[in-house]
Amino acid sequence: MPFVERYRRWFALGLVCLTTLMIVLDGTIVNVALPVIQVDLGFSEANLAWVVNAYLLTFGGFMLLSGRLADLLGRRRVLMTGIGLFTVASLVCGLANSQALIVVARGVQGIGGSIVNSVSLSIVLVLFPRPGDRAKAMSIWGFVGSGGASIGVIAGGLLTHAFNWHWIFLVNVPIGALALLLARPLLPRVAGTGLGRGLDFGGTLAVIAAPVLGVYGIVNAGQAGWGSTVTLGCLAAALVTAVLFVLIERSVTTPLVPLGIFRSRTIVVTNLVTAISGAAFFGWFFFSALYAQHVLGYDALQTGLTFLPATLTMGALSLGLAAWIVGRVGAKTPLVLGMALLSLGLVLFARAPDNGAFFPDILVPMFLLGLGAGVSFMPLFLIATADVRPSDSGLVSGLISTSQMIGGALGLALLAGLAAARTAASLSANQPQATSLNDGYHAAFLLGAALAAGTAVLAATQLRTPVEPAQPPPWDEIAADEVEGGELVGAR
Repeated sequence: MPFVERYRRWFALGLVCLTTLMIVLDGTIVNVALPVIQVDLGFSEANLAWVVNAYLLTFGGFMLLSGRLADLLGRRRVLMTGIGLFTVASLVCGLANSQALIVVARGVQGIGGSIVNSVSLSIVLVLFPRPGDRAKAMSIWGFVGSGGASIGVIAGGLLTHAFNWHWIFLVNVPIGALALLLARPLLPRVAGTGLGRGLDFGGTLAVIAAPVLGVYGIVNAGQAGWGSTVTLGCLAAALVTAVLFVLIERSVTTPLVPLGIFRSRTIVVTNLVTAISGAAFFGWFFFSALYAQHVLGYDALQTGLTFLPATLTMGALSLGLAAWIVGRVGAKTPLVLGMALLSLGLVLFARAPDNGAFFPDILVPMFLLGLGAGVSFMPLFLIATADVRPSDSGLVSGLISTSQMIGGALGLALLAGLAAARTAASLSANQPQATSLNDGYHAAFLLGAALAAGTAVLAATQLRTPVEPAQPPPWDEIAADEVEGGELVGAR
């Protein structure tokens, strides 16, 4: 096998990391700039969550369909489509001058991001089947994600402070253009199986509609109350749509999610842990930025710098320390410990005073949150995919990402509604503006801490440490039917 072909997977990993960097940059940059966007476009405290949730909902809702399309149409073609869609949507976000336009554009960004993420992760899992190589590849991938988070919080602060918030989206445009330029020469070209096997459009619509209705109902509850007709109607419709999704998946010949996969307790529990911890994770990023700017009076650059203790810690762990810990004590222990640290960090934020200082009110909880996220990310994915057949790896990785995004969107809507209600109650008691806002943030942080603590208990009691699977054949001994014409079938 020629040198380039022999190491093609590592070149492909480099491209995957570039696309991951683009997605991560967008997430962290946007969170830093949220308070400025809120003021400039006139968002209310509760409705501001739609700038994040519009992205999370479409990202999670289209994740499984994106993976399915990659199998049918070819991974390279679908990945390039996702990159192009994300890049164009970023341009529209950068030019947005109204609430409606930025929310819609963020939704389109989420579709592009879901395509990029689902195909990228499946490429990593397929190209690196050996546990050792997979851990190395995921460490590199995770480091780029963590490093991108560090770059994002600084870049978000710099761009917003020096120019304006529009540039936090425009920065994605050159990265996306470069990724498109490199995709064709670096990724193997293998045709998909074709559309003849069909697509589960009904299941796709249901998996998107259910969380959208749920999020809208939760957000409306924070404004009109839980007993309002709109709130109850939306929540009921979300429940009916979720049941409809199950019925559709049981009846169609090519289901988006074969329900038989949920016979595995590991898959069920890891998706629950991912969804619930996603709510705590996105709540952390959302409310810590608001606390820094609206309560402490930090500007955008200072707010970005407050995230560095977390992102740098996550980056350091992804350099290999997390893999070393997993190798020494297994995957379950660091997962449980990480969730517990995430809960502790949120508890500390829930006691941050109105006149707080960077040390200890921000530095200490940020460090603990970064430590918890950094030590638990890899073990969660390793446990989720340990007993999965290679043919199901894309489905399982898509389920994990879907659970994280939809759980994060629903959780953030709940946290934002709780914070808005608590702030309103505090204002009605004639508390100062900053104190009232901080009261709302405290309530959100405490609920996030409770959710994270729940995931620690769930993982500790319901998951087992996975047994390392049998070693697959070396890369140069892969069966001939996995390579066609010198090109990797698995890299579709």
